[in-house]
Amino acid sequence: MALSKDVVVFDYGSGNVRSAVRALEHIGARVELTADPERALACDGLLVPGVGNFHTCMAGLAAVHGPRIIERRLAGGRPVLGICVGMQVMFDGSDEPAEVERDGLAQWPGRVARLPAPIVPHMGWSEIDAPAGSRLLHGLGDQRFYFVHSYAVQDWIMPVADGAMAASAPLVTWSEHGAPFVAAVENGVLSATQFHPEKSGDAGLHLLKNWVTNL
Repeated sequence: MALSKDVVVFDYGSGNVRSAVRALEHIGARVELTADPERALACDGLLVPGVGNFHTCMAGLAAVHGPRIIERRLAGGRPVLGICVGMQVMFDGSDEPAEVERDGLAQWPGRVARLPAPIVPHMGWSEIDAPAGSRLLHGLGDQRFYFVHSYAVQDWIMPVADGAMAASAPLVTWSEHGAPFVAAVENGVLSATQFHPEKSGDAGLHLLKNWVTNL
């Protein structure tokens, strides 16, 4: 059944994005794989993928004006979903080594750090601990999701003002590999997952449908 929503998978050179396109098509979204700024700004939802090195992904985004496009979408109340390194780049920066280090998009405070686990990367299916009221994970219960990563945001506390501003606090989903880490964030029109919903079977498709339905 068509969801009558236009989704752009942002094509900025970050690995294989075909699985994300296929997953979104499977749930009935109208999907376009492009880096065209006009299409990325005009669509109902922009999905920002990411695999590999944080700083390489930031360089790829910069080459196609990704930071400006994402900033303009968020300023205009237009939904964005980051996946894996596409989530990490929403933070201030990363400790991941690179010849040229780049700052993140700084939509959320915090840095990405190497997981303190005996075995990295963290690869495979893991449980998550989702907060009450999550739209992304609505109806999913105790599902597992597929992760492939060596770095993550850990020990994260989002500063929030008192009073009415508390209502806008991000909803944070956690998982664990060597230490607790942020598995997903929902913050107004900006959402992101450290895991790969497009590789997480029926649970991942359910999550993507939740996101597209709420665009």
